Amino acid sequence: MESRPPLPPFTFETAVQKVRAAEDGWNNRDPQKVAMAYTAGSQWRNRAEFVTGRDEIADLLTRKWNRELDYRLIKEIWAFSSHRIAVRFAYEWHDDAGNWIRSYGNENWEFDDNGLMAVRHASINDLPIKAADRKYFWPLGRRPDDHPSLSDLGL
Repeated sequence: MESRPPLPPFTFETAVQKVRAAEDGWNNRDPQKVAMAYTAGSQWRNRAEFVTGRDEIADLLTRKWNRELDYRLIKEIWAFSSHRIAVRFAYEWHDDAGNWIRSYGNENWEFDDNGLMAVRHASINDLPIKAADRKYFWPLGRRPDDHPSLSDLGL
């Protein structure tokens, strides 16, 4: 049986660990690897798109990261219960014409007993920004531990 610690029921500390693990995975931008954090039948609502299962998740993420270039993400816990976590996030990216965007959103997650995400609901809004207004400058990949959080950045 697949397992993805930390496992529910969550404490504040383990929920924060789960949020950071998700952020790290998404910042590495490997659709196949990210999809493995979800159940085989995971159900997503991502903006106006509904997908089910790891193959559809990987396809959605492949399209996303082919369009959203130089993607950098910060997630922050909002609330949690035994098997659910709510997060807020913001990520910066640019399109192929060099236009920068900061995307803001909220996600509601539900996990199975093995720590795999079974349900993900994401609401996301895009805000065009000037390159000079960017706040995320770490090298592509995992956000450094000493980088400010969303709250620290006033986002």
